[in-house]
Amino acid sequence: MDMQTETQTDVKNRTGRRLLKVALLQISPAGDLQQNQKKGEKAVREAKAMGADIALFPEMWSNGYNIYGRNVEEWAAEAVPADGDFTEHFRRLAEELDMAVGITLLEKWDGGPKNTMILYDRRGTQVMKYSKVHTCAFDVEKYLTPGEDFCVADLDTAAGNVKVGAMICFDREFPESARVLMLRGAELILVPNACPMEINRLCQLRARAFENMVCIATCNYPESVPDCNGHSTVFDGMAFVGDEENRNMCILEAGEKEGIYVAEIDLDELREYREHEVFGKEYRHPEKYRELAERM
Repeated sequence: MDMQTETQTDVKNRTGRRLLKVALLQISPAGDLQQNQKKGEKAVREAKAMGADIALFPEMWSNGYNIYGRNVEEWAAEAVPADGDFTEHFRRLAEELDMAVGITLLEKWDGGPKNTMILYDRRGTQVMKYSKVHTCAFDVEKYLTPGEDFCVADLDTAAGNVKVGAMICFDREFPESARVLMLRGAELILVPNACPMEINRLCQLRARAFENMVCIATCNYPESVPDCNGHSTVFDGMAFVGDEENRNMCILEAGEKEGIYVAEIDLDELREYREHEVFGKEYRHPEKYRELAERM
C-alpha cells in the first residue's frame, strides 16, 4: 500500500484503533536559514518514512533559537514572514508527503519579531498560526512581541481528525495555558521547546497532561545545542486505564542525543478516557476563580 495515499479507514481497519503517530524532530540547527531548511526537510522525510502523521520541530527552527549573546538588531534581522519562502517550503512538503508539519520560526511582521509555530495539515493547508504568549520578558525575549491568544485547530490526519492546540516553551509553566486549550477542545497539545528539560519541567508537562486529560508532545533541541538537553517527551494524558493504577503517562522520553522519535497515540482510548474520567472541566467552579483573570 502506498503510505502517502492510505485512508483513514485503512488505518483503523489495519490496527483496530486510531493510532496517531507524532514525530519529535530533536535535531540541532545547521547554521543558517537555508541550511536549516535543508536539514529540516531531511528530518521531515525521515519522519514520514517512520510512519509519522505529524512532524514537530523544536522552538524557532528557522534560526535555531540563536538569539542569546548576540546583538538584537542582528538576530531580529533573521526573522522571516509567516507566508514567505521558508514556510512555503514546508507547506509544500506537508502536501507532498501527506503528513502534518509543525514548523517553527522567528516571525517577521510590522512590530518586534514573534516566536511562532505554523501547523500545516496533510493537504498542505495552514490550520494554525500560534505565537508564544508567555515570552520570557525577563531576558532577551523581551524584544519579541507576545502572541494574543491560544488556539485549537481541527487537524486532518490519516488516523482521523484530531483537535490540536499549541504552547511554546515557557507557556507550559503556566497551568492556564493548557487549561484554556483543553476548554477549547484540544486533545493533543504540541510544544516546541528550547531549554533544559530537567525533572521539574518534565513534571510540569506530566501535570498539564494529567489534570486536563490531554496528550502533550514536546520537542526540544538535543544536548549539542547550548542550554538544551533533549528529553523530548509525549505524555498521553491517561493516568488510569482499565485495571492499571499509577499508570505512567509518559509513552516516550528521548535521550539527550539528536534523533527523530515517534510516539503512537491511541485516539480512541484517549476519547473513551475523557468521557468517563473526572479530571478536566466537569467539576470546575470557575465562578470561584475570579482572581485568576485579574492582575493582583
